[in-house]
Amino acid sequence: MRWATWIISALLAVVHADLWFGKGNMPYVMSLRKQLDEQHAANDAARQRNARVAAEVSDLKEGLEMVEEKARSELGMVRPDEILVQVSARK
Repeated sequence: MRWATWIISALLAVVHADLWFGKGNMPYVMSLRKQLDEQHAANDAARQRNARVAAEVSDLKEGLEMVEEKARSELGMVRPDEILVQVSARK
């Protein structure tokens, strides 16, 4: 009976040591979980960015309002019957 206790204790120690120091040990698993969480966060941010771009593309395909807004803000488009007034901030 005494030998069985020692053998079981030794096997338990081997299994426990393998858990902490062997292939696929706990610190390695924890670092992989952290990397996985970071990748999920990056994927969520990319999904949101893609949704915004898809909505913008849809707006550009469907109507001219978005095209006009882009042309006004990025290219400075002015209609023939409009007057452009630019206000610069004082420094």
